[in-house]
Amino acid sequence: MLSTGMTRRDLLKRVSSGFAYLAFASLSTIAQGVASKNSSLAAKAPHFPPRARRVIFLCMNGAPSHVDTFDYKPELSSADGKTSSKPGRIPGAKLMGSPWKFSRRGESGLWISELFPNIAAHADELCVIQSMHTDLPAHPEAYLMLHTGNSQFIRPSLGAWTLYGLGSECDDLPGFISIKPTTRNGGSQNYGAAFLPAAYQAARIGDEGQPVANARIGNIKNPKLDFKEQRIQLDYIQSMNRELLERESVHPGVEGVIESYELAFRMRRSLPGVMDLASESAATKALYGLDDSTTADFGRQCLLARRFIEAGVRFVELTHGDWDQHRKLKAGHSRNARAVDRPVAGLLTDLRNRGLLDDTLVFWGGEFGRTPHGQNSDGRDHNNKGYSVWLAGGGVKAGSSHGKTDELGYEAVEDAMHVHDLHATILYLLGLDHERLTYRYAGREMRLTDIKGIVHKGILA
Repeated sequence: MLSTGMTRRDLLKRVSSGFAYLAFASLSTIAQGVASKNSSLAAKAPHFPPRARRVIFLCMNGAPSHVDTFDYKPELSSADGKTSSKPGRIPGAKLMGSPWKFSRRGESGLWISELFPNIAAHADELCVIQSMHTDLPAHPEAYLMLHTGNSQFIRPSLGAWTLYGLGSECDDLPGFISIKPTTRNGGSQNYGAAFLPAAYQAARIGDEGQPVANARIGNIKNPKLDFKEQRIQLDYIQSMNRELLERESVHPGVEGVIESYELAFRMRRSLPGVMDLASESAATKALYGLDDSTTADFGRQCLLARRFIEAGVRFVELTHGDWDQHRKLKAGHSRNARAVDRPVAGLLTDLRNRGLLDDTLVFWGGEFGRTPHGQNSDGRDHNNKGYSVWLAGGGVKAGSSHGKTDELGYEAVEDAMHVHDLHATILYLLGLDHERLTYRYAGREMRLTDIKGIVHKGILA
């Protein structure tokens, strides 16, 4: 029934002229369903009581050097300029001690380098995993492995699996958001849903190389139709979609479109408000470093992440890079650390003050580490055999260090944790059994960890 005084012909004209604005629900936000009880994104019960309800993934694109950040190696400093004779090392490669000083921080005494003075103040909240390893020392493969658990095939991302397993806690926002993802190293595969229903892929906000303050969601405003007219337009289109669905009984693509259009309509009212930082106090903005051009961009990402998870978003990924310093390590790592140190510390402080850290899992890390030997006189090469990441909140053992690499930092030698193990452990913290979280595809039950993965319960609080 037309309640706005328009004739059906008028409506059809407006439908035709305004149809492009439903492109708002295109690939950047496609199939992000409404989290109603009948939606694929409705909140679901976990397999067992969770320790964390949501995840903020701080992705350091390009691979920070573990031996210069969170893995203190005094033997490496003592061997600076010498060559290593151990098997598997590059012949003639000279070891390079870290140019940064390490010190014990907090009551836990975690070793943290001077690159991160603000994060170091949160040492007693960190669980540093010193024994990470992955399959290959190449960015595209390792980056995809970090995000999807597979470097050979297109697979759903960690965020997509999380949303598939738990659903969303908000009706008006996507359950999975990726802010400024890289277009390299697999691009959209890193936040995609692959064979899972499209409802579980991320909504992308911003692009690599663009200030996040300039990030816009396309077609968030419609200059041709007001809100009531858009509702009539959408109802008309949805009626045709539902007729098609009734005829064909099963049509996942149409089901996804129906849900995506509805959420896109609702997001027009809710998303701009969540992304508007005007209501944040000057003190909060300063806490995240928005008052400094060096820290403002990543600080804004971190503040947006807090606002998103506060609004019910299940999984938020932030990206910062490039940490790939084959040369000019000191300048590059110093610059990158300055950009993220204060914002990340601000995020941890703000989450704690708001009572959100206990059930929010914060994950910081890159796709692999870097070599103890130098490269190009002031750089380090890729190292997939041993590196560090850290977790905070969400039920992890605070102020702890898990596993270790050898005395020089080349490879994990104690409590080694593969990426599959990390994924299994993150899912466990969310109340999900990685062996039970499956989806039938290509004739078998698929899962994030494939046929591998061990939950490392030593990092649990």
